[in-house]
Amino acid sequence: MNPKPLLSFHHIIARYGAIIALHDVSVHIHEGEIVTLVGANGAGKTTLLMSLFSQPRISGGEILFEGNPIHRLPTHDIAKLGISLSPEGRRVFPKMTVEENILLGIAHQPKLKTRTALKEIYDLFPILGERKSQRAGTLSGGEQQMLAMGRSLIAKPKLFLLDEPSLGLAPQITRHIFKILKQINEQGTTIFLVEQNALAALNLAHRGYVLTNGQVTLEGSGQELLQNRLIQSAYLGHE
Repeated sequence: MNPKPLLSFHHIIARYGAIIALHDVSVHIHEGEIVTLVGANGAGKTTLLMSLFSQPRISGGEILFEGNPIHRLPTHDIAKLGISLSPEGRRVFPKMTVEENILLGIAHQPKLKTRTALKEIYDLFPILGERKSQRAGTLSGGEQQMLAMGRSLIAKPKLFLLDEPSLGLAPQITRHIFKILKQINEQGTTIFLVEQNALAALNLAHRGYVLTNGQVTLEGSGQELLQNRLIQSAYLGHE
C-alpha cells in the first residue's frame, strides 16, 4: 500500500473571473520526494502553486496536507503547518540586510534558536554568511535567489515550494542552485518545484508533471519524461 501523500491537489479548478486557469488538475507529492511541475509560460504552474495559499482560492476540488484539507484555511495558518515558499522573482527586501531578510522567515517562530538556525543557513549558503550585513538589493540575481531560499528554509519546513528559481539566472548559477536543492532534499526536505527549465528540473526531480493550458497532460519519473518525444520536442529543442 502506498503511503498517503504529504501534499495533494485533487481535481483542482481555479479561475480568474470568467477565465478558467486550471481544469481538473491532480498532483501529489510524497514525503522525501522532489516533484516538479513543468510547462510553458501561461500554462498555469504558478496558479496551482499559489492556490495552496488561496491566491486564487480554488473553485473546485480540494488541497490536502498530511491528509487534512487546507484550502479554506487563512494563508498565515497554512504557513504554520510547515510549508515554506520561495516565490518567483525572489522578492527580497532590498534595503534590509541579508541577515534581516533571512530572519523574516522565522518571525512567526519566536522559540526557534536564532543563532543555530542562522548558522545552518550560512553553512548551506556560505556567500550569505559573508554578506550578512550587506543590503539585499546589492546582491546579484543568483545571490538573491539563495537569499530567498535561505529565508524560506530557516523555518525548517516539511515542504519547500519553489517558483521558477532559475528565472533570469546564468546556466552556471542555475546548476549551482539545483545542486543545493538536491543537497537540501538529501537532508530530508520534501520539495515541490515549479520550473520552466524542463531539462534542469526533470534531471533533478524524482517525478514530474507537465501542465499544458491548465491541464496535466503527462506525468512520470523525471527520467521517463526526459525520454518522452513530446517533451523533447516542446521543451528541450529536439526534433
